[in-house]
Amino acid sequence: MAATTLPLASRGKDAQAGACCAPIARQPLSEGDAAELAVLLKAVADPVRLRLLSMIGSHAGGEACVCDLTDVFELTAPTISHHLKVLRTAGLIGGERRGTWVYYWIVPETVNRLGALFAPLTEPGSRSNRPARA
Repeated sequence: MAATTLPLASRGKDAQAGACCAPIARQPLSEGDAAELAVLLKAVADPVRLRLLSMIGSHAGGEACVCDLTDVFELTAPTISHHLKVLRTAGLIGGERRGTWVYYWIVPETVNRLGALFAPLTEPGSRSNRPARA
């Protein structure tokens, strides 16, 4: 099989500036910020916890009863409770017992920290709005 030489394509003004790609962060994370964000990312790195977080956040009234969350999954109540505890320990959700049931809500300040980590990726007009390369 013969080797083929491909020409290099110009990257327009990026090539002139020497930039290979758009930055994904406004500034590097400090060691403390990285450790705190890692806890949050670990908490949402599980599909069940990510779904629970999205269900709580999108629930009418801004809070969800645990009774509305358990029937959606084919998991035992103790397993759902464990996942909710991980989210709560990470500070992503708050909860309060009302009679028999516990009601959960999103903690916006903490969830927004996760969103802010990726905010530069979604700013209008940034090069990152281009389709991903295959």
